Amino acid sequence: AANSLPEATGIDVTMDLYADNDELFAKLKEGNPGYDVIVPTNDFVERMVLAKMLSPIDHAMLPNFGNLDPNFQDAAFDPGRQYSIPYMWGTIGIGYRKSRVDGVPDSWKWLYDSDEHGGRISLLGDGLTVIQMALKYLGHSMNTTDAAHIKAAEELIIRQKPQIKVFAEDNGQDLLLSGEVDLCMEWNGDILQVMAEDDDIGFVVPKEGGLLWQDSLCIPTGAPHPQNAHKFINFILDAEVGAEIADYIQYATANAAARELLSDDYKNNPAIFPTDEVIAISEPSIYKGTEHTRLIDETWTRIQAA
Repeated sequence: AANSLPEATGIDVTMDLYADNDELFAKLKEGNPGYDVIVPTNDFVERMVLAKMLSPIDHAMLPNFGNLDPNFQDAAFDPGRQYSIPYMWGTIGIGYRKSRVDGVPDSWKWLYDSDEHGGRISLLGDGLTVIQMALKYLGHSMNTTDAAHIKAAEELIIRQKPQIKVFAEDNGQDLLLSGEVDLCMEWNGDILQVMAEDDDIGFVVPKEGGLLWQDSLCIPTGAPHPQNAHKFINFILDAEVGAEIADYIQYATANAAARELLSDDYKNNPAIFPTDEVIAISEPSIYKGTEHTRLIDETWTRIQAA
């Protein structure tokens, strides 16, 4: 394969970035402003399908679909992969500066229920994720809809707020690298990128388990160039292209053919590919309906105002 999309297909790509899934959802709710491909996370794929925001994918136009790991060729949140093609996956956990921490911070307690690193902790700025990891620490499923469990998580986080430096908009890894925090909640690939720059940084998925996420390539309703969208997705699914992307961003690829081409350092790194034990105690985020979403939003508003 030619290793750039314009070379391979003659298509030029314009890319927009967004802070989180909520921002993407809000933007598309107003109507598709001209996107051909978007990259939402698993539970938002479900929400977008229900809201009729996604177009079905024509698998006949994706000859490289077979490169995907068989485990990713189907999904509970999108049976038969009608609307989403897996891109990268991974975990959320704790990035930490080894020299500032006594041992491995292998529990969410370090972030949610301790004053040992007061003022030197960052959590994500995404309310749902912050509440979900508090629920894991309290021994509940992160997808619980039980209002009492969610209230307990709210109280835990509000009690811990004086110890938290910032709810970071996905730049906790930069705060860790610059020495502004000792501990941060972050996506595994973001911590891996700074681990490559500084060997005093480590990553761990806490013993209570974490979040298993999966980013997917989707075609939004009203995409102006659906044929080009399929060509783009098929290009991403090419083994060599997939390997190049995975090697660069240091996330776990769902592309088995791409993974085969990568070094053992990548394939055997537990911060990229979590162990079976970690997978067993972690959960994917599941969309639980508008009532639950409203409860989480209201809870997060109170946490921020406290």
